[in-house]
Amino acid sequence: MQVFESGNIRNVGIVAHGGAGKTSLTEAMLFQSGYTSRIGKTEDGTTVTDYLPEEIKRKVTISTALAPVLWNDHKLNLLDTPGYADFIGEVISTLRAVDNLLMVVCGVSGVEVQTEVIWEYADIAKKPRMVFVNKLDRDNSCFETVVDQMREKYGTGIVPIHIPIGKEQDFRGYVDILTQKAYVLDNGKMVEAPIPEDIAVQIDDYRTYLIEVSAESCDELLLKYLDGDELSDQEILAAFRSGIAAGEIYPVLCGSALTGIGVSALMDALIHLMPAPVGDGDVAGDPAALVFKTLADPFVGKLSFLRILSGTFKVADGLYNMNAEQEEKIGNFIIPCGKAQENVQMANAGDIVAVAKLQYTQTGHTLTTKGHSVALQEPIVFPEPNLSVALRPKARGDEDKIGNALARLIEEDPTLKTEKNTETKETILRGIGDMHLDIVAERFKNKFGVDVELSEPKIPYRETIKKEVKVQGRHKKQSGGAGQFGDVWVRLEPYADGDFLFEEDVFGGAVPKNYFPAVEKGIREAMNEGFLAGYPMTNIKAVLYDGSYHPVDSNEMAFKIAGSLAFKKGAEQASPILLEPIMNMKIIVPEQFMGDVMGDLNSRRGRIMGMNPTENGRQMIEAQAPMAEITKYTIDLKAMTQGRGHFSTEFSHYEEVPAKIAEGIIAEIGRASCRERV
Repeated sequence: MQVFESGNIRNVGIVAHGGAGKTSLTEAMLFQSGYTSRIGKTEDGTTVTDYLPEEIKRKVTISTALAPVLWNDHKLNLLDTPGYADFIGEVISTLRAVDNLLMVVCGVSGVEVQTEVIWEYADIAKKPRMVFVNKLDRDNSCFETVVDQMREKYGTGIVPIHIPIGKEQDFRGYVDILTQKAYVLDNGKMVEAPIPEDIAVQIDDYRTYLIEVSAESCDELLLKYLDGDELSDQEILAAFRSGIAAGEIYPVLCGSALTGIGVSALMDALIHLMPAPVGDGDVAGDPAALVFKTLADPFVGKLSFLRILSGTFKVADGLYNMNAEQEEKIGNFIIPCGKAQENVQMANAGDIVAVAKLQYTQTGHTLTTKGHSVALQEPIVFPEPNLSVALRPKARGDEDKIGNALARLIEEDPTLKTEKNTETKETILRGIGDMHLDIVAERFKNKFGVDVELSEPKIPYRETIKKEVKVQGRHKKQSGGAGQFGDVWVRLEPYADGDFLFEEDVFGGAVPKNYFPAVEKGIREAMNEGFLAGYPMTNIKAVLYDGSYHPVDSNEMAFKIAGSLAFKKGAEQASPILLEPIMNMKIIVPEQFMGDVMGDLNSRRGRIMGMNPTENGRQMIEAQAPMAEITKYTIDLKAMTQGRGHFSTEFSHYEEVPAKIAEGIIAEIGRASCRERV
């Protein structure tokens, strides 16, 4: 593949709600550009960009894929992104690589949840956007309805530049508002045709609107327009492009990926209307690149995707990782198209390439060439995963394989997190949603040959006491030779200021000082397993106040055992109770879902701590709820808010479990112990 100059490159993230047809549109562009000889279908698993086994199986995009399209002496770097919320991390990383977004909206469904979510991310990233209303050949599709819907949500900057000719099954072409020419599908090709008389007035209205919006983006042009002077096509186009680049105008096109209507015009519009990649860095400056995506392949190794921000990279110059401060060996720059690859020896500013087997490089790192020093790019901020599962291998002996595979998968997907829960002895895996984690489990098998099981994590309950008791712990053993003797009196009492406090209040040398640490150690070890259900004990103060010893048979081990015995006896007598972890929650939801969310929190034994308005008409609910009640809250909140709500949690404190619930937990622990013994 030839190397393109920066001005002839367009980096375009194709984004949409799942099912809007963005992958099919990518296929149509690949076909019309001549890259493929036939259009692949998602249903058949034959598309260029959805090539992973998990994508073919589920018929959805899971991982962002690059598809370079050569069109009219330009290179369109199309990045086909997932359309489901579970894979929003892929969209976020893509936003750092592209200069423009192509929002694909279904002509039947209109603006859907993920469209809204991505639009907000695009606002934050300040990315110019173009809209393609797809599937206008379907029953119940309506271009005007979609446009009205988008204007209501996103303002007057929604400007159609194409309007359809015909509706639903009669949809056969479009009118270009900028050129005032009509095109219809004839024997598989778009040909110029007369403008239908029945939409002539509509075209005039749309063109007037386009001119007004374009003029408003330029003060000089606006004055000229208000004075009644006619604006030239060149002036209108220049102002229109300026408004797009500034994020004030969003051109809307129409078509059908299935029939090919509007596809070639879309590629023309991306070239002629959307900004070239010159805003992220100095084209002629020092080489600088951002690694925005990593793929882990068990056979060919790691593949790092680079957006060239400035300068020119040549294979002969090597790479230098600014974050790791390490040189990286490089064989070739790779131009992926789905799973296919071409090699090139250089890449210019603005281009997107991949490099294989970089040893020190991870997603978010900044690269340059040997002998240069460039500023580190801001890290890519991914959403925190809130859905947790316990991960374990199905086969014994695969623990090491899981560890290695997990490290590779987390490197590939920064929205995955893992930790080892020392209390429950489980490996905890956290993801964005249930589909996300299910697919991770499939990747363990498909990529690394390891079968894994995902289950609901155990809740790290704890136990404590509610009243003060005084108990004796006495250990005496005589079996020939030196014996063992330790005798202690310990006062146990609730302690609210910490997990554990040990004090001594012994008079008269009843227990020698050198045995105090042994007594404390014995108590601490006994606290690891509570009386009720075997959970660790906490919030306890232990005071050693009396005891006795033997000048010959007493030793540290004897007093350690005595301390342990005293604690176990006392824990049983001191009204032991079960404690559960309470989480702080921040839940952000649209106003209309407030009632449902608050009612649901009450049903989960939650407490509303406060409410505050946020941007975009949302409310932030601050609450506390037991961990046991919100293990699947990610899924439930998505259902309650039509996917529009999100939340974060952090540990707050432990609280007593209500008696009835505690009885059920203790009984289940007992049943589980019986099953293990059997």
